[in-house]
Order: sequence, then structure tokens, then C-alpha cells
Amino acid sequence: MQKDIFNIQNETDFERCALQVFKHQFENNKVYRSFCDLLYIHPSDVKEVAQIPFLPIQFFKTHQVLSTNQSVQETFTSSGTTGAQVSKHLVADVSWYEASYTRAFEHFYGPIEDYTVLGLLPNYLEREGSSLIYMVNDFIHKSNNPKSGFYLDNLSELTKTLIALDQKGEKVLLIGVTFALLDLIESQTFTLKNTVIMETGGMKGRRKELIREELHEILVAGFGVSKIHSEYGMTELLSQGYSTGDGVFDCPPWMKILTRDTEDALTLVGANKTGGLNVIDLANYNSCSFIATQDLGKVNSNGRFEVLGRFDHSDIRGCNLMVM
Repeated sequence: MQKDIFNIQNETDFERCALQVFKHQFENNKVYRSFCDLLYIHPSDVKEVAQIPFLPIQFFKTHQVLSTNQSVQETFTSSGTTGAQVSKHLVADVSWYEASYTRAFEHFYGPIEDYTVLGLLPNYLEREGSSLIYMVNDFIHKSNNPKSGFYLDNLSELTKTLIALDQKGEKVLLIGVTFALLDLIESQTFTLKNTVIMETGGMKGRRKELIREELHEILVAGFGVSKIHSEYGMTELLSQGYSTGDGVFDCPPWMKILTRDTEDALTLVGANKTGGLNVIDLANYNSCSFIATQDLGKVNSNGRFEVLGRFDHSDIRGCNLMVM
């Protein structure tokens, strides 16, 4: 099934794979099966993707969401605030995650081997169980470049490395949490021509939250680049959406975003209408691929999406939470 999912070529392929994954998870995921039973929805009644139920993301905090009897290889956890209940994504086969993030990056940016990868993710490095750290660490190794690596608090060394690499004309990926990127440009103004600056969102309580336009304007000026890239991901997903500027995200072929009515969670709304974001991530084959998130946004007619904020009273997490 992994081969089929990561070779989706068109909407027909996606629909076929999604319906197969839904049937598999209905039959093998006790939590998801119970949720579907409460809604009186059975695979025999589901003929198209829009009819598939989306599991509220909060279940990853309270239940073991698994669609397999395999032993768990990795447990990814959300950061959460002190004392708060965190989400746990139990990953039975980490090869799904590795295939997903590697192929998705290549889909939008080309081979990771072409880049020097610099990670500025201090808050993630300081805890266990971060799926983002797992991905970036693998990118660093796959880049096969001795200059690739993580930078915790050594901003002066990162500054020298970044300037030297960019001036040599090497392709660089600097991926960082928002507050750390702002710290970096406060210590040095850059003029970068060959570097992709990718923010992963979130101030983590270190700074005042900014709307996306204001944040990107500051980062563009500080790094001397024409646009800021963004990554949309979360603990409960094994796939990421990417924005190459303007805060509009694209999905890899095995991922799709739909929007639901804010007043009726079981009703989907059309293109360009604000609603709750529902994610289909077929890489979540061994957990749950159909998730109702707590993000607010809208999907354009071409399938690209924007994140506009969070539902009221939903817990804060660091995945593009800048409210418009």
C-alpha cells in the first residue's frame, strides 16, 4: 500500500487510495471504528472521500490511535505547556514517515542532497519526541554536507556559516522556529541570495505573537530575501504542507485539506470559505489518516490552503499559529 500511496498521480488515484485506507482503518483501528459507529457510518455507505468521517484531533491526547498490531517504533509527542496533556502519535513503521517527508521535500524543492541544512530549533531540541527534530536530523544526514547541523544558542557561529555558504553560491535551507529566526536577525542583518528561509511557526511564549504578514515582512528585511517559506505540520501527521511564500500552502499528492462548517463539524464547506481544517494524510496508514484539526483556514479552488488561526479555547501549539 505504501508504494501506491506515494505514487499517486491524480485525483482518481487519490480517491481510490483514500477509500482503501478508510476501509483498512475502520477495520483495524478500534478508536476510529468506535467513532464511525457512533456516527452510524460504515465503509459500505462511503462512496467518495467527502463522506469519510474525520476523527477529532483531541483523540491523540486521550487514546492510542493505531490501525495495526505491529509494535510501536517511535512515539512522537506535542510540546504542550507545562502540566498540559500532550498528543502522542504512535508510529508503528517509521519508514512511512521517512518516505513521506523525503518525497514531499523533493516534490517542492528538489533533492535534499543539493542543500546544506541548518536547523535553528532550540525549543524542539530541548525535549524528547519531536517529529520535526526527527525529520530535520534526517535531512542533515541525507544532505551529506559537513556544514549541515543544528544550532542551539550559538548564533554567531550560525551567522558566519550562513554568510559563507550563501556567498559561495551553495544552496542552503535554514529551517527555524519563529522566535529563534527573529533572534538571529536582531544580531545580524543579512543579504542572502541562495538560501531558503523556512519558518515552522510559533513564538512558544518567548515573544509577542505577530500576524503572518508582519512577521514575514520583518524576516524578509532581516535576511534580505524576497520571500519566507513555511512548513505546515503537526505531531499527529506524518506529512507536511509547504508554502513558498505568501502563507499559501501546497500539499504533496497523498495529502489533502478540506474545510468543515464551524457550527456543524460533520458538514464540509466549499472553496474559499473559512472553516475548520480537516486533513487527509494517507501516510498515516498505521494510525488515522482522517483528522479534524483545531486550525481555522480556507481551501482555494485549486486545493491550496491558508491557515487563519485557531478555534477559541484550543490549546496552543507551534505549527503556524499566527492569527490573521
